[in-house]
Amino acid sequence: MDGIHPVQAFPVVEQSADVVANLFVNVEYKHLIVACSPPASLALPGQFFHLLCPASEAGEPFLRRPMSIYRIEPERGRIHFLYKLTGIGTRGLATLEPGRRLNMLGPLGIGFTLNPAWKNIVVLGRGVGLATLAPLAAAARLAGIGITAILSARRPELLMSVEVFKSEDAEIVTLTDSDGSSDVENVERRLRDLVEAGNADAFFTCGSNRLMLLMQRIAKEHGIPGQVALEQQMACGLGMCFCCVREFRATGDSVEHRRVCCEGPCFDLQEPLSW
Repeated sequence: MDGIHPVQAFPVVEQSADVVANLFVNVEYKHLIVACSPPASLALPGQFFHLLCPASEAGEPFLRRPMSIYRIEPERGRIHFLYKLTGIGTRGLATLEPGRRLNMLGPLGIGFTLNPAWKNIVVLGRGVGLATLAPLAAAARLAGIGITAILSARRPELLMSVEVFKSEDAEIVTLTDSDGSSDVENVERRLRDLVEAGNADAFFTCGSNRLMLLMQRIAKEHGIPGQVALEQQMACGLGMCFCCVREFRATGDSVEHRRVCCEGPCFDLQEPLSW
């Protein structure tokens, strides 16, 4: 693209959304549903919101927290988030109950792109990356594109998004560390089987450096297009603070520095460098 990259789509709005539900899905993650109005409710897969997390016993967050979209229900005016309880921000989110309100800024960033000429795409995610990839299931089905979802986690009880992908008629493969099936060698075999069968017109990934590198290698070898959603700490979420800058491949052997918040978070699969 000769150094010219897309910038985030506007309008972006700040609004106070009504909390509909905020429930544990396992011992580490909670599922938050909010009711909001356009343009927030019209967000696209791969975009994110900057959330003003409330104070809790863990403390008061100084900055907003970027949160990828887990599910979009434009017809009901709802946005879903899936988050892991890790620090002050997410522990504050965990205190929200139905009837309370959440200040959200968004939708932000560049989301995923689907080519209607594709017949089947492969989604490969791990951990919280499974939440970011989930909206692709509905988008692919609406576009008439089949989807194979390879979902990885440390243990079976930490696998997420299975029901979301299943509800959109995706072919699902679950892998875990506990039984050794998430080993890179096994993932590579499964990806190559899909390529050989002609069921991998494009690759999508999020949540793991090693899985991104694996997909980059196989995609480059077979000329398969793809995209990766990057996770990064942010301050403003609007491209002004340059807090979320990462390194990317550019023309030749040169390296570019780009802002994940507004030039991403979804990028061409071959562009991001390892972290």
